[in-house]
Amino acid sequence: MNTYTKIALGGGCHWCTEAVFQALKGVAKVEQGYVASVEENTSFSEAVIIHFNEAVIGLSVLIEIHLHTHKSTSNHSMRDKYRSAIYYFSEVQKKKATDILNGFKNTFEEEIITEVLPFSEFKASREAIQNYYKKNPEKPFCKQFINPKLKLLVNKFSKHLNKN
Repeated sequence: MNTYTKIALGGGCHWCTEAVFQALKGVAKVEQGYVASVEENTSFSEAVIIHFNEAVIGLSVLIEIHLHTHKSTSNHSMRDKYRSAIYYFSEVQKKKATDILNGFKNTFEEEIITEVLPFSEFKASREAIQNYYKKNPEKPFCKQFINPKLKLLVNKFSKHLNKN
């Protein structure tokens, strides 16, 4: 029996984030939508919830891919809509995610702005835009924004990609 863990990640367009994580071995499900946290982060921001098998793909790999597939070092004007975050579901996961994130800080030239935040609430995207890349790979948005992220996966993380 497979046991799955979940983590929520936000940073860029959820169509892009969904496509990136759907391409990985060990990821059973990606829920696309909007996540809220607590305190100053209660507004909903585009994100995904990833259900994954830690025996196949570790949290550190997911976080590393996340940092490389969105602007994790850019505090741009759209950060309310695209909050750069790792949303945890337990205190144990918070510590693990924080340690992993801190471990990657020396591997980037610029400061990583991604935060580790408590998961509070999720609203799923409307059905019409879920699985956006799978439904629309030829759309200009997919070619311009998602294909480069998938190419990065092939070049940098190919051993973690599904073969189909």
